Amino acid sequence: EFLRNFWQRQVDTAENETPDYRHPALPLARIKKVMKSGPEVKCVHQQNTLIFTNNCLLSLSEITARAFIVADSNKRRTLSQQDIAKALAKSDQFDFHIDIVPRDDGHGHAAGQGGSAGQGFDQAARKKRKEVRRGWSGPDGS
Repeated sequence: EFLRNFWQRQVDTAENETPDYRHPALPLARIKKVMKSGPEVKCVHQQNTLIFTNNCLLSLSEITARAFIVADSNKRRTLSQQDIAKALAKSDQFDFHIDIVPRDDGHGHAAGQGGSAGQGFDQAARKKRKEVRRGWSGPDGS
């Protein structure tokens, strides 16, 4: 129910607000740099940068809303790293975050805290990601 209302507000906002392209919420130069980090990308159009920025904001808003649901279920109003990790773990659509978001170890602590980003992640999810990569063929069929 909460997420349904969240997305309805997002749609209403997108339909009724005029975006301020002169003062974006995220730094366009940094967004463009991320977009150009792919080896096959040579040029990024300004309009694509703005669209990517809006998509980043929507994604961050949804993750925050999902983390709020987790925190609220624990009768808290402050989000923690564990709330975000649990929120991401509840949906397969966020599996691509597995390398940067530590998984909860079941004792209320994020696995891998204090170590490198590659330590302590859920092995089953990592295996699943490798299987998905093997099954996917790139644009050239490889």
